[in-house]
Amino acid sequence: MERASAYQNRIKDLQMSHGFDEDRESSNMNKILQQKSPTSKNENDKTLRQFGNSKQGSNVGNDVEGQKDDFDDLIMKEKPEVSWNEVIGLEDAKRAIRESVVYPTKRIDLFPLGWPRGILLYGPPGCGKTLLAAATAAEVDGYFVNVDAASMMSKWLGEAEKNVAKLFAMARKLNEDENIPVLLFIDEIDSLLGTRNSEVGGEVRVKNQFLTEIDGINNKSKESQLYIIGATNKPWSLEAGFLRRFQKRIYVTLPDYASRTNLFNQYTAPLKKESSFKPMELAKLAEGYSASDIKDICQSAQLKVVNELFESGKAMEAEANTRDITTADFKEIFKKRKPSLGIEMIRAYAKWSDQFKAL
Repeated sequence: MERASAYQNRIKDLQMSHGFDEDRESSNMNKILQQKSPTSKNENDKTLRQFGNSKQGSNVGNDVEGQKDDFDDLIMKEKPEVSWNEVIGLEDAKRAIRESVVYPTKRIDLFPLGWPRGILLYGPPGCGKTLLAAATAAEVDGYFVNVDAASMMSKWLGEAEKNVAKLFAMARKLNEDENIPVLLFIDEIDSLLGTRNSEVGGEVRVKNQFLTEIDGINNKSKESQLYIIGATNKPWSLEAGFLRRFQKRIYVTLPDYASRTNLFNQYTAPLKKESSFKPMELAKLAEGYSASDIKDICQSAQLKVVNELFESGKAMEAEANTRDITTADFKEIFKKRKPSLGIEMIRAYAKWSDQFKAL
């Protein structure tokens, strides 16, 4: 009863926010009915209900039209300035994406059985999942559509699943009209398609609509170049039905020793360093750190020498500059900055990957 009362209050609030006064409208309608031929009370009540519903529905419809997302805004107009060389390590992931996306665009005749169009990138945060998707978009001459939960979900009943259908319809039209690849990238895909303890009907219908649309991508045409790429930090929250539809499930792991060395070389390239700077020594200390953690450490080293310059009071002098960064500066930062991911979480990713990985 409390929930029903809360819904009734919510309806009244929505009616008031759309300029609908139920008492006033009912009074006006009664006057109109009294001026016409007399009818039974039941017929009057029925007419009043129809009048109220049509009035409210009209306001809601106009508001939905005004708030409707323009999916053209989701299309990345310019290619991301990311090359494969900037994606350090992750060779398995890069190879799987090339096989699924890049090669079919260059020699479609070599794929008589088709190719995977659903790709799931999973792994710890800060390891390059979004970077991989951006590098793929830069490599392929096509459209890159960045999808998020805010652009799909709606407070109006039935509108969210319509948004999903419209999105895929737009992507298919782009692919068919211009005959170039279209990549639908859904970052944090678990926020849209993950399992929850208490789901409302709208969320279930959105999931079902996604399942239907992804099936359409996989089965409708052997030559379709429409892809869906999902990225998630919580692969275990996705339902089995979605996992089956992502033929490529790629574990984006923490960087290994060689990758960490390359990351330190890349991030410290624009910095002033001592000639004795040893990135390989730092790579050993950075075991268990993500690529994002390593970037933050390099940034902290830069901030350290900048802070020293300002504290010395010479920062505003024309010739003043920071001192060279040393390996010791980085070692000092490592004492204060620990990895963003715990060992138990890494084990959870490895265990899930052993069960569901598909390269």
